[in-house]
Amino acid sequence: MKRTLPLVAALCAASLLFAAPMEGLASSSHTQHNAQKSAKEDKPEAEADPLAVRRGLYDRLSTVTGIPWYWMAAIDQYERSMSKARPKARPLLGKNISVFIDQERWAGPLNPDPEDSSPASIQWFNGIGRDGDGNGSADRSSDIDLLYSLVSRVSAYGTSKEDLAIGLWEFYHNSRSVQRIQQFANIYEKFGKLDLFQHAFPVPIGNNYAYRSTWGTGRSWGGRRTHEGTDIFAHHGLPVRSTCYGIIEIKGWNPYGGWRVGIRDLNNYYHYYAHLSGYEKNVEIGSIVEPGQVIGYVGSSGYGKPGTQGKFPPHLHYGVYSDRGLIEWSFDPFPMLKRWEAEERRRISKKVSR
Repeated sequence: MKRTLPLVAALCAASLLFAAPMEGLASSSHTQHNAQKSAKEDKPEAEADPLAVRRGLYDRLSTVTGIPWYWMAAIDQYERSMSKARPKARPLLGKNISVFIDQERWAGPLNPDPEDSSPASIQWFNGIGRDGDGNGSADRSSDIDLLYSLVSRVSAYGTSKEDLAIGLWEFYHNSRSVQRIQQFANIYEKFGKLDLFQHAFPVPIGNNYAYRSTWGTGRSWGGRRTHEGTDIFAHHGLPVRSTCYGIIEIKGWNPYGGWRVGIRDLNNYYHYYAHLSGYEKNVEIGSIVEPGQVIGYVGSSGYGKPGTQGKFPPHLHYGVYSDRGLIEWSFDPFPMLKRWEAEERRRISKKVSR
């Protein structure tokens, strides 16, 4: 990845961005504070929709920074997924935003006061904590200060997709983090909303399939390994559907899984569909999908060179893997499948009864 700015110019741009007064945000803050105050009088805080609150924060910072709201959402959601995967190492700091920045990085590595909230002294000690709402304090427990601080550091090289990718690398030093946030941003941009967590069963609901928990059972082909998923047995050619809103990360042949598809969702889960007989047209790497969308068809491919079929009965192997930042680990998808199947049956039943 090539930087688009010389290092000296980039550092100058970063210093100007971090040093820039928050007049625009502070002035708009007063108007928005009054609007929020009025809204709270109409609707108790306990009843506020968390997604609406987050979207308001993203839009507010987008106006000031010039970074599209869906990049804010993507960064926050990636941080949320990391905190869920490692809750002890990443305790929740804000109320609605999930950005985690440790005290040393916030206040500065040489700052004698690790809980410093003064923007001037934090900047002096090269901390990344910033005053996001113009109240004169860089509060590590403030949603807007947390998000603004991370976004300010990431956007030091600019606000284009390429520049943000450079900033994300400089912040995380992890190419997987950069890829995940780019994927999340594409999903949010496509659908234009935050409520993207509904699920569907991997095959059409009915009586034309059978499955049970097959997690951890032994497998004979390909060496000593255990079964990391659930097998759904069905007739050859039955449509296979995306279980989630997500982006296709992998498509193609695998010696074990045959023709397979991998989809990344906003929880940073990787959904693995194997032994397909073929793919739905227009399904390509980078395609964005939604729950229930057909991505392929049940088959018996795999256990050999490309094109090998028929070494076992037709079925869909469905697995789920959670990203912990540097590694991915599989977990039993059977409980989720049972829940998604029941939820979809209820949705179908409600439509029929109307």
